[in-house]
Amino acid sequence: MNENESKEGTIIMGLLKQWRDVAYSQQADKAKLQKFWASYFVIEKDIYEKLLANPDEIVRGTVKGLAEKYGVDVMTMTGFLDGINDSLKAKNPIEEMDEDTEVNLGFDKEILYKNMVDAKADWLYELPAWDEIFTPEQKKTLYMEQKKSGTIIKGEKVGRNDPCPCGSGKKYKYCCGR
Repeated sequence: MNENESKEGTIIMGLLKQWRDVAYSQQADKAKLQKFWASYFVIEKDIYEKLLANPDEIVRGTVKGLAEKYGVDVMTMTGFLDGINDSLKAKNPIEEMDEDTEVNLGFDKEILYKNMVDAKADWLYELPAWDEIFTPEQKKTLYMEQKKSGTIIKGEKVGRNDPCPCGSGKKYKYCCGR
């Protein structure tokens, strides 16, 4: 019997795999998937509003306990934990968690804000609760830092007859340009 089988022989998938199979299904009807995500984003926004109301409190509990606390099902809480995990001070064991796994929601405020910007989740990074946490200047700075972090800056193009940038003294076409 492998680790994903119960005594009855039925396969038990980890919560994260179950969540991702539903949320990112390639076989699902596009309209149903769109409705699923629209519903999820409303729930996600509600949970973040509650967390940001007291941003220094580290919320802890089991996956099932947190789902009950925020009035959502275990699968939705799993999706939320998946989304917030990269913003946490101490990561949760999301890959192998089940509903009785102890998790925390102790997030780094700056990283969370930047991750929301990176995800283009304006319904989250524009929440009024952020105004109590950061000044408008701080929010603008964090926003710009995140936007610039994904920008690729190309160096000047070296011409064939220019000196090689490696410093050999040869023309680029006879050195590194071959």
